[in-house]
Amino acid sequence: MPDRFIRGLAGFTDVYTRSLPYWGRSRKQAGPLERPLNLVVSERKLVADDVVSLRLAGENLPVWHPGAHIDLHLPSGLRRQYSLCGDPGDYTYRIAARLIGPGSAEVHALQPGARVTVRGPRNAFPFVARGKALFVAGGIGITPILPMVRMADRLGSDWRLVYKGRSLPFLDELPQGNVVINPGRDELLAQAPAGGAVYVCGPAPMLESVRKGFRDCPATGLHYERFGPPPVVDGRPFEVQLGVDGPVLPVPADRSALAVLRDFRPSVPYSCQQGFCGTCRQRTVDGNDILVCVERTDGERLVLEER
Repeated sequence: MPDRFIRGLAGFTDVYTRSLPYWGRSRKQAGPLERPLNLVVSERKLVADDVVSLRLAGENLPVWHPGAHIDLHLPSGLRRQYSLCGDPGDYTYRIAARLIGPGSAEVHALQPGARVTVRGPRNAFPFVARGKALFVAGGIGITPILPMVRMADRLGSDWRLVYKGRSLPFLDELPQGNVVINPGRDELLAQAPAGGAVYVCGPAPMLESVRKGFRDCPATGLHYERFGPPPVVDGRPFEVQLGVDGPVLPVPADRSALAVLRDFRPSVPYSCQQGFCGTCRQRTVDGNDILVCVERTDGERLVLEER
């Protein structure tokens, strides 16, 4: 056991040492990560027909690692999460947004000089820079994958990328070679490395296809980030009431409370729809908090405080 531990520690130290130039040795950690950051849009670029890239500049930005995202507070009060898709060694943050709704429309409207507030970065999709890796990206899902590919390439790792979609932003920024464009859905895992890891980000059908195919895959680790809410599995119908004397809304077994609340009141705040950002948190009349994007009751009525 001690020998195995020492070998593992040595491997980690080797990867960390080789990655130091990539992160930048002189970059300072800028205090608590959850403090609001007041940034300015320094660059706006159209990187695909429906995708805009923004570079956000500020002082002493917290460092980040591939897979990280930030919360962007928009002028309307909406909050949306965007993966960081630049270089962790830069002194700016870069994000990209596909035009699919009111939040992304606000992002597309931002121009150089505009001021925005962000929180983070946070990382729920970390990249472990060891061993062989297959990256699978669908459309705008390339944003968290791009820094991972760059890091794997700079460290000399054995990697492959499968990139699929009608719109392929940042295609010109990918390292040369080892990239397969728009294969069939049954070929997404064709190059999965034996004993290696698979990292995937994209629309729900792609994630489901990869998850099913992974059962017969020689890789040993699957890591993914979804854009959009996860499907409700084995849910039971229940009711949400807005205030003690307010309207009662039925929540079907296959929908979330957030989805039903948004149908009734579109201004309900939300962001990740996956239960980790806390934007949709609601207080119940008995003093408890609930994340209405993922939490549900066991067939009982949930009574929320009226806002």
